[in-house]
Amino acid sequence: MDIRKVKKLIEMLENSSLNEIVIKEGEESVKLVKSAGSFQAPQKITPSPQVMESPSSETETKKETSETAETKVIDGKSINSPMVGTFYSSPNPGAEPFVKVGDKVSEGDVLCIIEAMKMMNEVKSDYNGIIKEILISDAEPVEYGEALFVIEE
Repeated sequence: MDIRKVKKLIEMLENSSLNEIVIKEGEESVKLVKSAGSFQAPQKITPSPQVMESPSSETETKKETSETAETKVIDGKSINSPMVGTFYSSPNPGAEPFVKVGDKVSEGDVLCIIEAMKMMNEVKSDYNGIIKEILISDAEPVEYGEALFVIEE
């Protein structure tokens, strides 16, 4: 649901004598409740409790994963993502990956592609060495500065 629609609904609720509005649009729904003199944040209504539990457990899993990733000590030199985008280990779907764990690489060798805004950007090695670890799975989103590879010199 578009945030502009939600803002407009909030304005309409504030200016009306209604205390609550529930709007359904396709599978999405929003419940707005007016309290005495103030407004509560919109709440997303989900059709079943199972759907509601999945995002929270998924969020906890992501939080645990990020905590373990932060505490993990990297031996060797890391190659980090130069941008936000999607990580691709090969030039085309089904093609051999640019590098595998144990491959020897030279400075300037292409290690992967990061897709950002429909542009394919090659990530090249800054070091000579051996690929010790690939930290991201194919087609996974990456953040700026996130470690992608560990290279042992």
